Amino acid sequence: MKENSYTNMNSKMWDQWALDGGKWSTPITHEEFQKAEQGESKLYLTPCKLVPNQWLIPLKGKKVLGLASGGGQQCPIFAAQQADVTVFDNSKEQLALEELVARREGYSIDLIKGDMTQPLPFAEDQFDFIFHPVSNCYIHDVTHLWREAYRVLKKGGVLLAAFANPAIYLFSEEKGRELEVVNRLPYDGRKQSQEELIEFSHSLETQIGGQLKAGFQLKDLYEDHHHEGILSEYMPCYIATRAVK
Repeated sequence: MKENSYTNMNSKMWDQWALDGGKWSTPITHEEFQKAEQGESKLYLTPCKLVPNQWLIPLKGKKVLGLASGGGQQCPIFAAQQADVTVFDNSKEQLALEELVARREGYSIDLIKGDMTQPLPFAEDQFDFIFHPVSNCYIHDVTHLWREAYRVLKKGGVLLAAFANPAIYLFSEEKGRELEVVNRLPYDGRKQSQEELIEFSHSLETQIGGQLKAGFQLKDLYEDHHHEGILSEYMPCYIATRAVK
């Protein structure tokens, strides 16, 4: 399998989830957009916990990149607060949901379909703020992504990112069965031929350490559970970080 052919498979799977109206493909309502215009920012990097308000920056007039952040949920909130928003995502249907909200609410937004395993199609020092919810589990090399995020962020800019706790990939979580350790880490979904969605575990060395090696300063982090499944009864499943260039 070619290095980026799995990203095409993941793109198609996300297209289907978006068409099915999944949890991460349900755009915010007009009422929620109006609340965001008044400064109410209910943002999720991970499934359950809200992003702390102190993690955000004043958004008016700022250039914001929603990195793998399509779906019409987070980026419309940035637009409501008068940011100049670009959404980069590998699912055309997730981007279509962004366009739907933008047309409904009457704002402009740049929508770019692309593969984040490749160089990002942006200039150096272009953005003030990058919002990157849980999604890099769908690519093999996250160190490249951190370097690219650092490159396109302005000095003093903020990166909010979230990722899966690598330990979750140890287990099988089939309904009606107890948790069972079935995988070695690092988990490489390309070796599971029956999978329609290809995922990868990434160590904290490559997730947090990768940000540091790219040049970021880590300022804060929090852990979160999943919104469903037995595993969350035993351990936090996700980590969110705030880093500065």
